[in-house]
Amino acid sequence: MNAVLFDMDGVLVDSEDYWVEFEREEIFPATVPDAEVDLAETSGMNFRDIYDYLEAEYGTAISRTEFVARFEAAAEEIYTERVALLDGLYDLLAELDDRGVDTALVSSSPHDWIDMVLERFDLEGAFDRVISADDIDAASKPEPDVFEYAAAELGVSAVECVVVEDSENGIEAGDRAGATVVAYRIAAHGDIDRSRADAVVDSSAELRATVLESTL
Repeated sequence: MNAVLFDMDGVLVDSEDYWVEFEREEIFPATVPDAEVDLAETSGMNFRDIYDYLEAEYGTAISRTEFVARFEAAAEEIYTERVALLDGLYDLLAELDDRGVDTALVSSSPHDWIDMVLERFDLEGAFDRVISADDIDAASKPEPDVFEYAAAELGVSAVECVVVEDSENGIEAGDRAGATVVAYRIAAHGDIDRSRADAVVDSSAELRATVLESTL
């Protein structure tokens, strides 16, 4: 493998724990008050696409403007005050760099949210590319477009990449792109379908070991 593509939410930072709480207790009850929505349906999607999905599937009780404002207010608190960084990430990135393996941060979140994480944890310049789903005019995960785009930005094909993902939609997107997928199991997602992953890991140490083994 010549490159590693890291998802941000739930992988590089433990933000999914906070997003699940926010979506379950605040945003989904306000947006679709008469529906019981499984959060796995939208996990890994760009938040703007989540609104479109909820509108199409259930009908929405609040406007897109209000929906976006709620997400943006939550994002600032989550990324600047709450999240913790994946244990051992600095060492992992340094080892991959020593091996000549390119890295990209590939997220469904917009760049201003990504920048909060990069700044808070002093990660500016740590990745060869930083890709947001907003960079391309394409569908969100589980479509493979964002991973295919990231691979092209690194000058490799997706089949030469390791994708590290936590969500069901992200795992499917990486698999559909043809990448080797490492699924990071986190409590926030519960018992989702991880069958399309090539490996499933349960800790940051196992994640690091699996990624390094995949790039030997």
